[in-house]
Formats: sequence, C-alpha cells, structure tokens
Amino acid sequence: MGLMTEQFAPAFANEGVAHPRQIAGEGTPDAAWQAWHGLRQLPPVAAHELVTPGQRAIIVAPHPDDEVLACGGLLQLLAAQGTRTVVVAATDGDASHPGSAMYPPAQLARLRAKETEAALRALLPAGQPVPQVIRARLPDGGVISQVGALQTLLEQLLRADDVVFTTWRQDGHPDHEACGHATAQAARQCGATVVELPVWTWHWAEPGDRRVPWHRARRLALDAAALQRKRDAIACYATQLHPDPSTGQPAILPPHVLARLTHPYEVCFL
Repeated sequence: MGLMTEQFAPAFANEGVAHPRQIAGEGTPDAAWQAWHGLRQLPPVAAHELVTPGQRAIIVAPHPDDEVLACGGLLQLLAAQGTRTVVVAATDGDASHPGSAMYPPAQLARLRAKETEAALRALLPAGQPVPQVIRARLPDGGVISQVGALQTLLEQLLRADDVVFTTWRQDGHPDHEACGHATAQAARQCGATVVELPVWTWHWAEPGDRRVPWHRARRLALDAAALQRKRDAIACYATQLHPDPSTGQPAILPPHVLARLTHPYEVCFL
C-alpha cells in the first residue's frame, strides 16, 4: 500500500456523492464483514475460469505489496495451472514513510523492491518460476499525474487475449483508482479483459454498500495452504508491518487492515 495519511480523497470521486469513499480511522471492522450473509453468498469463481489455458495474466499493482494483498491467492492458483504471469509495479512505494530517518525514499524504494522479490518467492513452492516484475517507477501518491504514461506502458505490453488484474477504479485510494482507470483504457485499446480487485474498499465501505458493484463480485476460494503462503508473503513486507520509531508513525499495515485481506477467499469484480 502507499502513502498513509489521516484521510485519502479519492482521485476519481463522483461529484455530489453523499457518502464519499474516504480512508480514515480503522474503518469497517472485519467482524462486520464476516457476519454479512451477502459476502458468503457471492458466486464462486475458479482460477481457470478467470484465466484460461494459453492466456497471460497481468497484475497491475499500485504499490509493492498490493499484488499480494489483492490477489496473492490467485497468483498461486495461476502458477499451479501453468499461467504465465507478469506483475507491473506502478510505483516503488517510496513515499510510504514521509519524513522518516529510518526509511528515506531512495532506501525505501530499494527495500520494497527486495520485499516484493521475497514475497513472490514465498507465495510459490520451491522450483516454480516467480512472475516477471516490470517497474514503471511512477510517483508514489501521484499516479494520477502519470495516468497517460501508465496507459502507454500497458498498451505496449498487453495482448488481446491477456487478462489484466488491477485495483478497482473506485477503491478509494488515488493511486489505486488511477491504476484502475489506466488499465481499463489500455485494455479497451488492446481488447484485453479486465478484472478489478477491491483493497481499500473493505475499509470505507459497509456490508451491502450500494456504492460497491456486488452484482459483479465473485469469490475465489483459497485452501489453508494457499492462505498460509499468502500470509507468509505479506510477512516479507517488513517496512509496512512495523511502526517507524524515527517519526512515531504507526505501521502502514496494522492488524485491523490485514484482517480484512487475509481470508480463505479473495473477491474480484468481473
């Protein structure tokens, strides 16, 4: 995830929305989501239905760690079925600790790249090839200013039979939304298929929230081993999991955030 502040203003928010998508406080408790029958009743989907044999999977991640938080289980299932997978890292995540003496931006960019490498290895059994990672090096917190550059990169990469996974265009974080919009535009030009992934949605939305396209939502089941590997991969992102003593800022990914993203299923919007 990217730069954390007290509140994110969505980059592509609709004008006049009575309940804006804001990321503030601790958000909707995970217990509330787990108690909601609607989540349990989402139609199931399998990895081979999302990406059929012979297709590539392209994962567009706004920040290092989003590829695991959003679809770490899916990445494992795709690898098991032999799908060629490419991760496009939109930013290096170098703005997640502003003013930090412990994590200055240049050092943070290097650390987070290494964390991604370790996380992708942790996801997959020994011997399986890890996804290729393409780094766009767009400004962390400022992807909206470079939407055109990201779209151009994706248009050069994508093929008509690719399936592209990215953060939902109304996820609430400006970088997530910008990635969603750039991906949708590039896929439209190339004829590729887009699947959107909610990440911050679980924070600002509520069960049954009408702002969320539940009619498009599908539930991808993960077994216990896949979920544990996803948790092991998340653990590789040490820079995001612990407070910063040099600034006094809390962890970027505290337990209440991780709780909403580590279940025996992942949700996608088709």
